[in-house]
Amino acid sequence: MWVLLGVLAVVLGFALRLNPLLTVVIAALVTGLAALIAPGLTPVMLWHGAVDTLAVLGKAFKDNRYISVTWLILPLIGLLEREGLQERAKTLIQRLKSATTGRLLLIYMVIRQGTAALGLTSLGGHPQMVRPLIAPMAEAAAEAQDPNLSDQSRNRVKAFAAATDNIGLFFGEDIFIAIASILLIKGFLETNGIIVQPLHLSVWAIPTAIVALLVHGGRLMLLDRRLRKEAGL
Repeated sequence: MWVLLGVLAVVLGFALRLNPLLTVVIAALVTGLAALIAPGLTPVMLWHGAVDTLAVLGKAFKDNRYISVTWLILPLIGLLEREGLQERAKTLIQRLKSATTGRLLLIYMVIRQGTAALGLTSLGGHPQMVRPLIAPMAEAAAEAQDPNLSDQSRNRVKAFAAATDNIGLFFGEDIFIAIASILLIKGFLETNGIIVQPLHLSVWAIPTAIVALLVHGGRLMLLDRRLRKEAGL
């Protein structure tokens, strides 16, 4: 029961807007020390408990430090944007006369869904692909049709670019058998007495992914029609 004080420490830390890392460390120490509470507890035992808690926290960070490696790409993206990555992406798409916003986003969705189905969920994402590349290219395709593109249409194009990435990933990753969502579904069904194999869940995710591709693909074609109508073409 006392170990729940760690949850209270997390709530208080975020409510007081403390540094998140400091909040997590304090919550871990509170949880570790609360687990020691028992008759006859001495200051020496508390000290050893705090040291052991820090050791467990450090070991968990060391064992999972590879997770933070993915964040190293963010400074690289920022540097490329500073050197004109978005402008180069716009220039490239403006040279393609047949490129439209809908077609471009549809191609990206097929690639995103296909790679996610193979377990390559990190090949894409908002900070790595949508913001620096996909959204500027979709925006440039819309500007090629309508040089006087309104702010409302510009924001709509950006929203469709973000939605395309989300939909492609969401419905594509369920096809991959070793993804966390498949294991979550399997675990939930098993707790309710329904035994299924992960392979069966993956197979039945394929029709859903195809329908999602067709539905969102249709929305992208309607987006093209709407942009052409607004441009007076």
